Amino acid sequence: MARPSRSDEIDAALLRAVGEHPRDLVSMVAAQLGLSRARINTQVRALVEGGYLQTSGGTRPVYAPGPHRKFSRRYPRAGLAEDRVWNQDLQPLLDDLPRNVQDIAQHGVTEMVNNAVDHSDGRTVHVQMDCDAERLLLAVDDDGIGIFRKITRALDLPDERLALLELSKGKLTTDPTRHSGEGIFFTSRAFDRFQIQSGGLYFDHDHRHDDDWLDEVETPPMDHGTAVYMELARDSARSIREVFDEFSSGPDDYDFAKTVVPVRLAKVGDENLVSCSQAKRLLQRVERFRSVVLDFDQVGGIGQAFADEIFRVFANAHPEVELMAVNAVPAVQQMIRRAEVARDAQGGQLPLLG
Repeated sequence: MARPSRSDEIDAALLRAVGEHPRDLVSMVAAQLGLSRARINTQVRALVEGGYLQTSGGTRPVYAPGPHRKFSRRYPRAGLAEDRVWNQDLQPLLDDLPRNVQDIAQHGVTEMVNNAVDHSDGRTVHVQMDCDAERLLLAVDDDGIGIFRKITRALDLPDERLALLELSKGKLTTDPTRHSGEGIFFTSRAFDRFQIQSGGLYFDHDHRHDDDWLDEVETPPMDHGTAVYMELARDSARSIREVFDEFSSGPDDYDFAKTVVPVRLAKVGDENLVSCSQAKRLLQRVERFRSVVLDFDQVGGIGQAFADEIFRVFANAHPEVELMAVNAVPAVQQMIRRAEVARDAQGGQLPLLG
C-alpha cells in the first residue's frame, strides 16, 4: 500500500510559518515535521512556482508570503472548536487581506465548521482554502448524514428538494436549543457565491444575481456528507455589518426580521403551483419574520387556491407579517390581485406588489 502524501500538511506548515521564519523556513519546518530538508525544499519550489511563496536573497533565500495562499486539513469532528480552525490555521495565512474580507471569511468558516461539528454526525471535518490575487475560496466538508437529508427528516418534508426552500428562508435549525438557524442564511449572502453539495442536490446562491438555484446532480461526487463552498473577491467592499443590516429590523434592534423566499423552490419536479398545500409548504415558518419578500422569478403562473392561501388566508391570520411580491409576471399578478380583493372585502390590509 502506498504511503499517504504529506504534501498538504507540509504546505500548511510552510505557509503558516513563513511570517515568523522567513530566513530559516526550510530547516524549521523540516524539524517540526520530522522530514528531510530536501523533501521540504521540493515543496517550497512548488509553492514558489504556484505563487504561494516568494523568495529573495540568492544563495541564502529569504521567504515571504506570495500573492496566493492555500490550506487543507482534515480534523476529527469530536471536540473540534471552530474558533481554533480560524485563529490558529487560517487567519495567519490571510492577515494581509482587507479587514472586511477577513471578517466575512471568519464568519463563513466558523459558522460552517460549527454546523458540521454539531449537526453532521460524521467522523471528520475537512477545511480547505485557496486565495489567489483576485479571489478567496473556502470549503468545509464532512462525512456525515447530509444536510438536506437531515432537514427533510427533522421537518418531515415529503421530498429532500424542499429542504432547499427551508434553507433559503433562514431561521432554520434542527437543534434550536443551541442554534438560531441564521448561520447559513447570512453566510450565503455575505459571500459572492455560496454553494452546498449533498447527495444528489446542489444549492447555489450567487450574489451577482441575488438568486438561489437548485440543481439535481445525476452522478453526485459524494453519496453522503455535506460540502460547502464559499467564494469572495479579495477587494470586496461588502461587510458583515451591512449584510445583517439588510435583513434586520434595525437600526437599534438587530432582530433577523426580513427574509426573501424564492417561490419556485416550492415546486417539486415539474409540478405547477396551484394548491393550498403547496402554499402552506411555501409559508412554513415565515410567520417568524416581520417582512417576507416572495420572489416569483421564473414562476410563469399560479393557481387561485395557491394565491388565496397566501394573500388572503395567511395574510388575515398574520397581519403583523408584511408580505411583498416581486418579479411577478402579469398572470401571477392577476391571481394575487384576486386574492387581495377577497381579503380587502374582509377588511384586511393588502400585501404589496413590487
